[in-house]
Amino acid sequence: MESRAKLFGHPIHQMLIVFPLGLLATAVVFDVIGLFRADGIWELMAYYLIATGVVTGLVAAVFGAIDYFAIPGGTRAKYIGTMHGVGNVAVVALFGASWLLRRPEPGNPPFEAMLFSFLGVLLAVATGWLGGELVARLGIGIDEGAHVNSPSSLSGRPAGENRAIAGFNGPERRYGAATAHAGSERRAK
Repeated sequence: MESRAKLFGHPIHQMLIVFPLGLLATAVVFDVIGLFRADGIWELMAYYLIATGVVTGLVAAVFGAIDYFAIPGGTRAKYIGTMHGVGNVAVVALFGASWLLRRPEPGNPPFEAMLFSFLGVLLAVATGWLGGELVARLGIGIDEGAHVNSPSSLSGRPAGENRAIAGFNGPERRYGAATAHAGSERRAK
C-alpha cells in the first residue's frame, strides 16, 4: 500500500521519524553520561534535545496519521498501526513530561524526569519495531510493484515499470532468481 503523504516520491512519515528517534535516544545517552558527571552540561543538552524531539515527533505523527487512516480496517496492518500510533503518542507524552519536569532546573533534572525519558526510549524501541513491521512485513508505505530495478522516484515513472523486462516476478522480486530457487531441487526429491 502506497503512502498517501509523499515528498519527492517518498513517504514523509518515514523521512521525518528519524529526527525524533535520534534526538530522543541521544537525550537519554546524554542523561546517562550526566549521571557520571557533576557539571550539568549533559543534562542541559538532553533538555534541548527532548524539546526538539517532542516537536519533531508531533510533526512526524501528522504524516503517520495520514497513512494510518488509509489502511483498510479489520487488517493486521490496521491493528499494528494502531499499536504503533498509540505507543508513539505515549513516547511523546513521556518525553514531554520529562521535559516539563526539567524546566525549573534543566541542568539538574529530578529522578522522575530521567525515569520518564528512560521509559520513553524503551517504548520507542518497541514502537519502532512495530513501524518496521508495517513497512517491511506488511508493505505499508511501499510503492505498488516496487522491485530491485525500479526507476527513481524522481523520474515520475511507476515503481513497477520494467518489472517483466528486469525478470522480477514472484519470489525473484525480493531475492533474485538464484536465491529464490536455491535448494528447490532438494525439495523436489
